[in-house]
Amino acid sequence: MDMSRTQGTRERLVVIGGDAAGMSAASQARRMRGPDELEIVAFERGHFTSYSACGIPYWVGGDVEERDRLIARTPEEHRERGIDLRLRIEVTGIDVDGQRVRARDLESGDESWTPYDKLVIATGARPIRPDMPGVDAAGVHGVQTLDDGQALIDTLAHTRGRRAVVVGAGYIGVEMAEALINRGYEVTVVNRGSEPMSTLDPDMGRLVHRAMEGLGITMVNDAEVTKVLTGEDGRVRAVVTEDAEYPADVVVLGIGVRPETALAEAAGLPLGGHGGLLTDLGMRVRGHENIWAGGDCVEVLDLVSGQERHIALGTHANKHGQIIGTNVGGGYATFPGVVGTAVSKVCDLEIARTGLREKDARRVGLRFESVTIESTSRAGYYPGASPMTVKMLAERRTGRLLGVQIVGREGAGKRVDIAAVALTAGMTVERMTALDLGYAPPFSPVWDPVLVAARKAAAKVRAAS
Repeated sequence: MDMSRTQGTRERLVVIGGDAAGMSAASQARRMRGPDELEIVAFERGHFTSYSACGIPYWVGGDVEERDRLIARTPEEHRERGIDLRLRIEVTGIDVDGQRVRARDLESGDESWTPYDKLVIATGARPIRPDMPGVDAAGVHGVQTLDDGQALIDTLAHTRGRRAVVVGAGYIGVEMAEALINRGYEVTVVNRGSEPMSTLDPDMGRLVHRAMEGLGITMVNDAEVTKVLTGEDGRVRAVVTEDAEYPADVVVLGIGVRPETALAEAAGLPLGGHGGLLTDLGMRVRGHENIWAGGDCVEVLDLVSGQERHIALGTHANKHGQIIGTNVGGGYATFPGVVGTAVSKVCDLEIARTGLREKDARRVGLRFESVTIESTSRAGYYPGASPMTVKMLAERRTGRLLGVQIVGREGAGKRVDIAAVALTAGMTVERMTALDLGYAPPFSPVWDPVLVAARKAAAKVRAAS
């Protein structure tokens, strides 16, 4: 039992979680404070650290050949930098008053307490696994960690049949459907929503639907899986909805994730309406001077709506870690919030969004105008110009930009960054029309598609006023 803190003025930082937020925090704290000042102990229940979970679908699909290419920094590299990283150790309890954590060795089963002066909670998110018959059968996979990805690849390598069902059509569901198509599977996607990609408005999701069908993916919308059927060998053989049965040799769950905060909740730490930990601008858990939290287990401020949201993205997690490490190390840094920017793809179709959807704006009581325009990625006469659809929302009276969604081919996805900057700056669509964006025929029409949408939105706001 490790009950003694280090001697002298040396403090101990304990980190729960060895991926983006946790190890970024540990690394930044180490850069700011040497081993003589700060001992760092990090617990990770898996086999890997500092990896790109976002890259797992591309590894499964064969675009990334080796698992290790997804690993940014190995456990050995962290240890060489003076971080006591302990793998296959799961933290099972936090004693806030006693400033200690209880951990269990997943190999031996041994448990022990480790005291801390400062604590970072970076427990991430867990895949939503519906409570239904057969969901734990062999051949049914969630995809959140490298261990999950390896388990799925092993199943694909030893499965004779070539029928796959993906449950859910969010980012993970869509990306996994493409990955399975790339591996030669016959893929059916069963989706509760009216269109795939519920992070988009349905009219934009319809464009994604068409692209998926163009790849040979069978889309089943407005349907919910109620059970998984298994064969005599205990392996999955089909999924069942209220209206139909879909044969399956492998099932991938892409329903989404929830903050992994059971540990924090049991310790009495504050959670928000989405189940994520609540922190201040410095990523310190509210009401607790020596506890920080970051990554997929926290809620963040939406700068557009002014409300708390849960957004599981590696970009945020790495920023959280940097800010936490700076503050733990004696510096000062803040995380002001997000605008909800995300990009994905289906084959060569790029999908992007930032800010609010129509239903988001309605939910927070915003009155808005919406426009949709068709343009091209390059000057129309330049070879390779491809169509692009841009949807833009603006507040009715003020003209403040509220959100942008873009679906198109090459060059479409990263255009959303223009809108992300405009949202962060609180720009109006009228002001956006004057943005001095780069132009040449190989890169854009004279009026960039985002600016075409801004012009149309500004005109609609003026008419409404």
